[in-house]
Amino acid sequence: MANIVAPQGFQPVRGINTYQGQVNVYFIPSTDGSIYSIGDMVKSAANGDPNGIPAVQKSTGASGEFQRGVIVGVLPVQAVGTPSLIGVPLTLENINIPATKTRGYYVTVADDPNQLYEIQDDGSAALTATSCNKNATFTPVNPTSPLQISATVLTASTVATTAAFPLKMMGLSQRVAPVGGNQFGTFAKWIVKINNHELNGASVAGV
Repeated sequence: MANIVAPQGFQPVRGINTYQGQVNVYFIPSTDGSIYSIGDMVKSAANGDPNGIPAVQKSTGASGEFQRGVIVGVLPVQAVGTPSLIGVPLTLENINIPATKTRGYYVTVADDPNQLYEIQDDGSAALTATSCNKNATFTPVNPTSPLQISATVLTASTVATTAAFPLKMMGLSQRVAPVGGNQFGTFAKWIVKINNHELNGASVAGV
């Protein structure tokens, strides 16, 4: 049975040792021109909010790029100070951030270097068992209405041993077939770890 084409960006599944499920809050300024969705990968930005919460920006998925983590939530109001709902439309069904922003946004990010994620490949190559333990890049994709979850995918045609690639492939996501199953071939769902993580303990340049 062919794999179902249903990209959902990066979905946290477990940790390498234990899964704490902890997240940290980050800031996206109003001047940022990207769309953000739950499941998007982000990296550090040379900015912060007035309270000192560090800023992030959307990752490109390119070789050599270091990552901070994955967005798992969008906060309806500012994170600290005197939060107010005045002037903030409570359309809680909206879980993404528009490209044109009238205010800054706060997001919760899974930024543990040991976090593992599930992501679907883009079908640009039929991957086999030899792809396990390889590295890959990813392609950021915005969701198509009415969906609001990230449609970012692993770029299957880039799978290689290249150390600078941002993702480490940890094997197929184990799903029971046939309904919701997962198998080698195109559009498989993979378990990955961030290969070049900003918080992995090594010396990483600031922004």
